[in-house]
Amino acid sequence: MIIFPAIDLYDKKAVRLYKGDYQNMTVYSENPIEIARDFEATGATHIHMVDLEGAKDGTTPNLDIVSQVANETSLFVEIGGGIRDMATVEKYLLAGVGRVILGTAAVTNPEFLKEAVTKYGDKIAVGADVKDGFIAIKGWLEKSEKTLEDFLCDMQNIGVKYIICTDISKDGAMHGTNLELYKKISQKYSMNITASGGVSSLDDVKKLREMNIYGAIIGKAYYIGAIDLKDALEAAK
Repeated sequence: MIIFPAIDLYDKKAVRLYKGDYQNMTVYSENPIEIARDFEATGATHIHMVDLEGAKDGTTPNLDIVSQVANETSLFVEIGGGIRDMATVEKYLLAGVGRVILGTAAVTNPEFLKEAVTKYGDKIAVGADVKDGFIAIKGWLEKSEKTLEDFLCDMQNIGVKYIICTDISKDGAMHGTNLELYKKISQKYSMNITASGGVSSLDDVKKLREMNIYGAIIGKAYYIGAIDLKDALEAAK
């Protein structure tokens, strides 16, 4: 299983939100590239990045930092947040990013998603952000009419290979991840599932690995010292 330590970007800083609430933001570093270098030095091979400003308004205000991480470390970078057209997909891929995550656009603009998957294949992932069983969009500020199961069926039919599934109720709460959810969807669908939201202990990491989940994102638990990244990388093997 791949461990994706996470950096969420806002105003060129590394931050975390609590359950997706922009009013409840903690700044962890003024220098995200240093955090990425720490991840690399610890042995991480991948990194999950989110542009929280982009998620709200569909822009790329932190592109230079993402590009710096992609080009100045050996980490495989995946980035999400506000990617709603082909020009933005291409901008990130040209900047050295390995995989681009479509969230809101995958729900609201399936034609764009199909075009991106047709053109870029494995370089496209889709974020399935779940709130009360439905897919949330626009930086988790709105709930769509799509249930998670219907949405994942659609994604599989379109040919999406990578899904990052977040249970919003668990995100940043440090009460453990939704193991039942990941077990259910990993058995039902043939896509590569990355668990996101509430991965807060080595036990979570081990249980996800035992399910043969593709990846796990570690965010807040790393920043507050609840999970040692080296231990998590070892537990994921």
